[in-house]
Amino acid sequence: MAQVLEFKLPDLGEGLTEAEIVRWLVEVGDVVTVDQPVVEVETAKATVEVPCPYGGVVTARFGEEGTELPVGAPLLTVAVGEPSTAPEPAGADRAADTSGNVLVGYGTGAPAARRRRVRPAPAGSRGRAATDTAGAGTSAPVTDTAGAGTSAPVTDTAGAGTSAPAADGPVPVISPLVRRLARENGVDLRRLAGSGPEGLILRADVENALRAGAAPAGVDGTPSPAGHAGTPTAAAGTPPTTAGAPTAAPATEPAPAAPASGRRIPLRGVRGAVADKLSRSRAEIPDATCWVDADATELMRTRAAMNAAGGPKISLLALLARICTAALARYPQLNATVDAQAREVVLLDRVHLGFAAQTDRGLVVPVVRDAHTRDAESLTAEFARLTEAARAGTLTPAELTGGTFTLNNYGVFGVDGSTPIINHPEAAMLGVGRIVPKPWVHEGELAVRQVVQLSLTFDHRVCDGGTAGGFLRYVADCVEQPAVLLRTL
Repeated sequence: MAQVLEFKLPDLGEGLTEAEIVRWLVEVGDVVTVDQPVVEVETAKATVEVPCPYGGVVTARFGEEGTELPVGAPLLTVAVGEPSTAPEPAGADRAADTSGNVLVGYGTGAPAARRRRVRPAPAGSRGRAATDTAGAGTSAPVTDTAGAGTSAPVTDTAGAGTSAPAADGPVPVISPLVRRLARENGVDLRRLAGSGPEGLILRADVENALRAGAAPAGVDGTPSPAGHAGTPTAAAGTPPTTAGAPTAAPATEPAPAAPASGRRIPLRGVRGAVADKLSRSRAEIPDATCWVDADATELMRTRAAMNAAGGPKISLLALLARICTAALARYPQLNATVDAQAREVVLLDRVHLGFAAQTDRGLVVPVVRDAHTRDAESLTAEFARLTEAARAGTLTPAELTGGTFTLNNYGVFGVDGSTPIINHPEAAMLGVGRIVPKPWVHEGELAVRQVVQLSLTFDHRVCDGGTAGGFLRYVADCVEQPAVLLRTL
């Protein structure tokens, strides 16, 4: 009587938690063999064909093409033991209806290292011993397919405790990704000793074999030449390698170089916090940078006119901040953060503007709260207060956190351009280089103008280049013609 077994989506390796069904390779009612690919799935890393560990008749499929399934969800069911049109060798063990290959988190029977596999002897080989690749010191009769009733003893050539699979035994491979890596690099999985549970072959085992420079065997299980270093006991019918035959010396990795001597500076305090934040930003945020040169001559004239009118002096940083808040009102995608767990972009309704300030203790980023509600005079005063507190080391945690967008004026260091690292978890940063006289075409004529380079680094998850370019172009237009800003006030 047929037994219906359920095949679940296995862990395809490296901690992947889901996969999308790209194409079914079998239909309900099809007869499948052990390890036959039944479905093509796409993960975050590759498109692979998933083999079924059972042989039988497909009775059900779960999930349409385009459906995303989590690891452990049912893929299909197979009726094991159903009659099929394919002939079955005489004396074949019913255990052959399940695979000895163990998938991650999904065993298909007893562990491969403890299974006994009975193989029919080839025609015309009466009396020849077959090899049992599983048990130690066991024997079993093997039916000769050429003559009824003729049997031959089975000799076990695998020693107790051997972790490497024999050349003709089942290969304990975890995932199609591992198989693919081995196949593309010509590594014979039958020649590897798995480091995982029950001798499971992991990706690290294949990579270690490649790094060690071991000469791989042929693709898909073609045996290596006799005498190759690391070759296990030969399969039945293959003469063993002669003792004392020359073997290739195993490749050894060069010893790591000793660390360079010198003075060590601990990454702690402000320097350590900066290092952690910048590392996290580069690890989590897929950033991109665009830049543009702008003629800042009119902006400098406007500032000079404002300061000549009397009253508190207006800083250039305050004017740039005012331009930024106006640009963010037009392009709110850049005043945002990404909730990676919920896979959502969160558009923020308030602009808390951070600005980079260099101090004797390192780089800090104070935050101007509700910068979008402040005028140039208020922004100038707040920038001055926070900068003084930063240099005195009296900034509070509240004044250093909660920013939604950062303005970085690295022009004070005498440099023209940079590609800033986003201040995690923000979505963008505007960088401003030094303003210097340069040749510029103005109103159709070559003239000397005050030119500045503006750069925008943005999180490519929140928007594409069109949005980022539009934001940067608007900022540049306001720098070149400050009157543009009046239309948004």
